Amino acid sequence: MHILDLTIFVLYMMAMLGVGFYFLKKNQGADDYYVGGRGMGSGHIGLSVVATDVGGGFSIGLGGLGFVMGLSGAWMLFTGLLGAWLAAVFLIPKVKRNPAFDKFLTFPQIFGHYFNARVALLAGIISAIGYTGFTSSQILAGAKLASGTFANLDLNTALLIMGIIAVVYTVMGGLKAVIYTDTVQWAILMGGLIFIGIPVSFLAVGGGVEQIGFGQLTDFAWISAQSGRSMEAIRSSLPAEFLTLTNITWQQIVNWAITIIPIWFVGMTLYQRIYACRDEKTAKRAWYLAGLFEWPIMAFMGVSLGILARVAAEQGMFEALGVGADVDPESGLPMLLRSVLPVGLMGLMLSAYFSAILSTADSCLMASSGNIVTDVIGHFTKFDPDSPRMLRLSQLTTLLVGAFALWLATTMTNVLDLMLYSYAFMVSGLFVPIIGALFWKRRSSVAAFWAMLVGGFTTILLQVTMNAEGIVHMPWLDLSFGLPYGLDPNLFGLTASLVLYITLTILYPNKTGKEKWQKTTPSNTRSTPLPITSN
Repeated sequence: MHILDLTIFVLYMMAMLGVGFYFLKKNQGADDYYVGGRGMGSGHIGLSVVATDVGGGFSIGLGGLGFVMGLSGAWMLFTGLLGAWLAAVFLIPKVKRNPAFDKFLTFPQIFGHYFNARVALLAGIISAIGYTGFTSSQILAGAKLASGTFANLDLNTALLIMGIIAVVYTVMGGLKAVIYTDTVQWAILMGGLIFIGIPVSFLAVGGGVEQIGFGQLTDFAWISAQSGRSMEAIRSSLPAEFLTLTNITWQQIVNWAITIIPIWFVGMTLYQRIYACRDEKTAKRAWYLAGLFEWPIMAFMGVSLGILARVAAEQGMFEALGVGADVDPESGLPMLLRSVLPVGLMGLMLSAYFSAILSTADSCLMASSGNIVTDVIGHFTKFDPDSPRMLRLSQLTTLLVGAFALWLATTMTNVLDLMLYSYAFMVSGLFVPIIGALFWKRRSSVAAFWAMLVGGFTTILLQVTMNAEGIVHMPWLDLSFGLPYGLDPNLFGLTASLVLYITLTILYPNKTGKEKWQKTTPSNTRSTPLPITSN
């Protein structure tokens, strides 16, 4: 990489660390650190939501989808649009209109309100594990981007560099820093894709140049002629179905939908932002805005770059990088950018993608840390959420979670798989009980606890025992079988959770009064227990 590009990138990283240091001095307690003081506007929140949800993992993952299936990969984020708007209509009113939630810091505290402390503890553990895995996926995305861009930088070294930057920045900043910087980071990503990444990559695949120069980018006659050559190269290099929206099976759409739509109802990062909004109207506007940015805007930009990377690979543009015919789909995009962008623009584009990665990694670290401090440690030890001790504990926990997430990233190779595994684990454990709590007057703490445990365990068991051909093999039971219609294990975890929740709620409904083991709630923001309500 040229020294100018490297300088731009390093300055950007230092600026982000500087913002984290600034808010380190501003944060006064857990309310500032985890929910940003509860007075944020819809613009900042909406951009933060989409930056967190799409982020670097989906940016790199979408490029990989575009590389292997073309424009149809954009349907993955259509499920994100549906999830955001459904949550705006059904979830946000339930949360913002309930005064019992006004001082909550985490999502599992809602389980403590509707069920009991044991259910909230389990929800906190599930959420913390899921978001730790999601953080790992972002670190891995950053490492793939860096190793594909910087010459002679291996993946493990890139993981270490990316992990340290993401963790240190997040430990210092807290949610307020995360939300404000997400706005800037998302603007940088959009500008980088619209004005640099997509147009330069499109022109480059037309051939005839080793690397696009600034002089060519200001020559409109050359741009017009090169655009025609690029379109011809795309048509001749790709199968016809790559340029359609029908290169997808109904099973794939269902699998994405059952994993991504429910996350909008169980995502700790999303509840933190609902709490951070000043009122219900602000939160709804933020969620509608986030949905539109997910699909069609980010969806088609991401897969388009993946398609251009596939064309470049077919043309042999990566041979100079020492890459043979077998190209990792998720590495194709950074290799394309490295190959075609001129000096100066490479540093800007790399900063844009790292913006997306940081915007998700920091939020997921905050979520996992919040679950551990408030819902797990807070279950056993009570402390003042506004005390300096609470703030120091939160920062230490964030550091330890980040270190573990970095180690986990070294054990995985596929960003999108790691993200969807983490999503599925949370969804299959948490979705059915929270929907039951919010929308069904009958409640059972027994049903919620076992539905979470069995739903999450079923999904993980099927995922870890399923091979690349979709066959589940359990040698200790001498059992092998394929899942019906190639559907995702998450569907079967959700089904098990639903059946168990309905059955046990009917058989073991909560009594009118508090149970003996339901004397406290895992909320460190209240000194008295909350009653069970039917709201």
